[in-house]
Amino acid sequence: MSRVALGFKARTGRAVLVALSGNAREPRVIERSQVALLPEGEWAPYHAAEKLEPEEAREHVQRRIATAQRLATSAVSDAARRCADAGHELCGCAVLVGAGMPDWTTDEILAVHVRMHKAEGELFRRVLVNGAEACGIELTTLPVKTAIDAAAAMLGVTRTQLDMQLATLGKSAGPPWGAHQKEAAAAALVVLDHAGPRR
Repeated sequence: MSRVALGFKARTGRAVLVALSGNAREPRVIERSQVALLPEGEWAPYHAAEKLEPEEAREHVQRRIATAQRLATSAVSDAARRCADAGHELCGCAVLVGAGMPDWTTDEILAVHVRMHKAEGELFRRVLVNGAEACGIELTTLPVKTAIDAAAAMLGVTRTQLDMQLATLGKSAGPPWGAHQKEAAAAALVVLDHAGPRR
């Protein structure tokens, strides 16, 4: 039985998932996928509510947040189940997170366009964090803006060394292997490295 770590990088309405097995020195990509955080055809919740009347806008946003949360929790749960079905031991989950934001109301967010972008970014990251916690999976968070630098520091390697390792992982995994996959993989590497001893 090999250990597996999940790494998630949220995007608007979806998230990149990279699952790594083995250990931080010799990891292997066992899954690279994209999971939906909104139903097909829907888009950024606050932007979609921008032209609605205030009460309708608030209800729209709350419904979309609830939907995103269900989908995120399901995505984490399904990934954990796939690991178990394949005979792996899930040792944890990493999510790239933002710096947070003031406790604005929906009305206050919709009043300033830049706040909508910030709120949506926080929303999709937060539902992944909540999803991991709801599934009882040990959670690690890394800052989304400096994910690979933070991962290198936590792994005790240089940024160059980590970049090389991520490039090697990408060659074995094949495309797509862009910045989002690299960041999710770096986060998963931290989980593998910090996993406690086997029970």
